[in-house]
Parts: sequence; C-alpha cells; structure tokens
Amino acid sequence: MIVCAATNNAGKLRELRRILTRCGHTVKSLRELGVTLDPEETGATFAENAALKAAAFCRATGLPTVADDSGLCVDALDGAPGVFSARYAGEHGNDDANNRKLLAALADVPEGARGAKFVSAVCLMLPGGRSLTVTGECPGAVGTALRGDNGFGYDPIFFVFEYGCSTAQLTMEQKNELSHRGKALRAMKEELK
Repeated sequence: MIVCAATNNAGKLRELRRILTRCGHTVKSLRELGVTLDPEETGATFAENAALKAAAFCRATGLPTVADDSGLCVDALDGAPGVFSARYAGEHGNDDANNRKLLAALADVPEGARGAKFVSAVCLMLPGGRSLTVTGECPGAVGTALRGDNGFGYDPIFFVFEYGCSTAQLTMEQKNELSHRGKALRAMKEELK
C-alpha cells in the first residue's frame, strides 16, 4: 500500500519510513507528494493531534495517511512539555532550545526524581474517513546533559534504563525496538491484521 507520511520533521519521516517499509508499505513524504499544508495542532492530547493531521493530509493527498503526534512527558513537571514538546521553548522544532529549557526546568530536581516517558499516538486515516489510532510509550528519565548525536528532539537528554544511555546513543535498530513510535507502529500492524 502507498502511504502518505504526514510529517515535515525529517527525523520522524526517517523513522516512519524505516518502520512502515519493513511492514511492506511504500512511504511517500509530503515533499514527494507536493503537499505544503501545516494543519494547526489544537488537540489536547497526542491522539487528537495525530487524528487532526492524518485527516488533513489524507484529504489533501487522497492516500491512506499515517500521522504521529508525540512528545516527552516529565513526571516532575506534571507531564509537561507533553503535547507542546516541539514548541516547548517557543519556536516549533528548535531542538536545542527545547533541550536547554527542559534541563533548566529540572536543574534542581534530583536524579532519582527525573522520571519521564516518550509518548506517541499514531493515526492511520483512510480515504472515506475510517481511522485507527494507537499509542506507544518508552519509559526512562531526563538526564543532566546532552549525550549522543544519533537522534533528534529530546533524544540526547532522554535516558533509557534498558541500555543505560540516552536514546541518541543507541543504534537505529535499538531505537526502533524500544521507541514509543516503533511500539505504536507495531501495535498498528497487529490491529490491521
């Protein structure tokens, strides 16, 4: 099946393409499809935002569309930055500013109280309006410094207990295995059976 990957985030596109291709789908980017929409993410949850994006891009392309909304939920910040993860520091997609702001917000929080989780909601929208939304989570903690360069977003400061390092220090295979987005897409694959 040809699937539209509804994201302008290069890191998410690589991840979606890698995982969906393994599931036997041909993934087309928004650029390849000539689509320049930027739907407003007005949902209060990751699932609502994923559905908003999937519906908008499905209408625009006429293709089955996969959209993800994801972010980092930090226990000590009552779940923030949450749905505002990409624009936590004000400018959408400024990874460096977002990481610096989060580290500053947690400066006085001791190591044992820095629990967090990556959350991903993935929505598959089909032409005609049928949809399926699944979620995945990756538990861990926010570290105290940037580590690694094999990722994007909050990966350099998100510590994964299973591997004892940041997600930016993992190989792509390791990251796909435990990532919130990978778990959500595998759940979608199971639901679609």
